[in-house]
Amino acid sequence: MNRFHSGAETDYLARWITPHLQRASHEHRVVVLTGARQVGKSTLLRCAEPFASWRYYTLDDFDVLRQAEHDPKALWAGESNVVLDEVQKAPTLLPAIKRAVDQTRGGVRFMLSGSTNLLLLKQVSESLAGRAVYFVLPPMTLGETQSQSAPTILADLLAGKLPSEKKIIAPLPDLIPLLLRGGMPPLLTLSGPEAWVQWWEGYVATYLERDLRQISQIESLPDFHRLMELLALRSGQVLNQSDLARDARLSQSTVHRYLNLLETTHLFQRLPAFVSSHTTRLLKTPKAHWTDAGLAIFLAGYFDVPSLTQARELGNFFESFVIHHLKALAELLTPRARLYYWRTTNGKEVGVVIEQGQRLIACEIKMSDNVAFTDADNLRLFMVEHPKTTAGIIIYRGQEVRRLDEKIVALPLALITGAADDSHPHRAGGLGRRDG
Repeated sequence: MNRFHSGAETDYLARWITPHLQRASHEHRVVVLTGARQVGKSTLLRCAEPFASWRYYTLDDFDVLRQAEHDPKALWAGESNVVLDEVQKAPTLLPAIKRAVDQTRGGVRFMLSGSTNLLLLKQVSESLAGRAVYFVLPPMTLGETQSQSAPTILADLLAGKLPSEKKIIAPLPDLIPLLLRGGMPPLLTLSGPEAWVQWWEGYVATYLERDLRQISQIESLPDFHRLMELLALRSGQVLNQSDLARDARLSQSTVHRYLNLLETTHLFQRLPAFVSSHTTRLLKTPKAHWTDAGLAIFLAGYFDVPSLTQARELGNFFESFVIHHLKALAELLTPRARLYYWRTTNGKEVGVVIEQGQRLIACEIKMSDNVAFTDADNLRLFMVEHPKTTAGIIIYRGQEVRRLDEKIVALPLALITGAADDSHPHRAGGLGRRDG
């Protein structure tokens, strides 16, 4: 297992996004990697080549921070490849990077990393516009924790290639503890629920007291904490901001700003509604999903397996877990695919719509071990309205790939999470060995 702290890089588990970062670093002078705190960005950059051989600075180091603010050029003097970690702490560094890129051809290459979505920061949009490519590192997928390759299932489905009926010999670990733990790398070495809860407790406290105060003024930390708890209980639901503001006893403008903060720090995401008109999508109400279901479960007040097993929100937490994996795979495509949900005025719904250009995949998520022909009814309805849909899928906890219609197939969860590498059947089942 990976011990994502100083001195334990020998146990590094490779991340699916790494080959994309490597290719981007050859083509572009500035590559930006963001993601939630503790998601493994620094570990990746210290362990994966070529970045492990680059000059590395972290602005968590006060001396480096001072130098970045007063004499940034000295950080890369004489260097051809530089990693600058936690760059959101010194936004004044970015104009200096812009000048270094503009003034010298074939000069320094930069890998910038931070726990804030730098695209949403004004200084970045002004300084690095047209000069950088951006990537987001998500919490670990199940396949990454087992050293499995990223599955190609989304690319195949978008191309209209549906898998043949077969049985997947890749039993998933017990789902409830998996959801309860979450996908942050430091959790992988902890012994069980009590240790997980302690870790999440410290994580939330650090996030509130350290990260948020660095990027925004929070009038009341208890108010913000209460909003997170209420939002966790709404995981997987259509986000009614007025109701949320009323229950949190906050103004709508404050709730709007707090939600933006959660998105900026990569902890929370809004899943937009899918409609044919791209303009109208912006006007439709999104669904609320947390980037890591484990964090949502902790904030919602479920701290052990028995309580989570009985939770009325369990199905929604499971949906967030699956969406996390779908989004991780969508980010590996070129161009990246986008995720939506679909709902009709009379309540018919498809849990996830994956869009890449003119191609669509309609997806239902079922927390059950079996699927029936009628489970695909809403997929059929969607595909009638959107004939460009290349495939409809039902993701479920069973082990059989089952064809339910000409373009609709039931897929075992293992094929989405990467727990079964379908392109390498001999690796399916059991835990993979550590990469490196």
